[in-house]
Amino acid sequence: MVSTEYERRIAARFATFDQDGNGFIAREDFNSVAKALLTEFAVTARSDRGQALYAGAEAFWQGMAGIADRDGDQRITRQEFVGGAVKRLRDNPDRFAEIARPFLHAALAVADADGDGRVTVEDTARLLRVCQVPQEIAGPIAAALDADGDGEIDERDVVPAFARYFTIAEQ
Repeated sequence: MVSTEYERRIAARFATFDQDGNGFIAREDFNSVAKALLTEFAVTARSDRGQALYAGAEAFWQGMAGIADRDGDQRITRQEFVGGAVKRLRDNPDRFAEIARPFLHAALAVADADGDGRVTVEDTARLLRVCQVPQEIAGPIAAALDADGDGEIDERDVVPAFARYFTIAEQ
């Protein structure tokens, strides 16, 4: 992959986190995703699943800020994201998975209509669209997460895939 391709992919990953498009990632972006997921799946913020989602979003934000917010201003710029998060997480993808796990676990629980710990491919695509993954690729990404082809996805499928997506190699 050439450097421009790497930069394009990094920009796409940054945009996934920068929910409001203001040029930096902040706590509000994580809360915005949580609120949008609760709305999409008709789960109340005060419910156990809603509270777990907000707690997961906060934990994810704290982990990302700890890795990438070099100047301590509670905002992660694109430069900080590329220089801090991507490079550090590429060196230790398991660390990224652990930072993201509480949020991903809670997001899947919100999308899990019957509470069996598994989410349909269709609901996973909905979840991805809420997280600003373009509609034309959300479905194929969700389908690819269904490794065994049974039409359902669980945390064991999502967490490693999420880490791989954000810990891309520079070539």
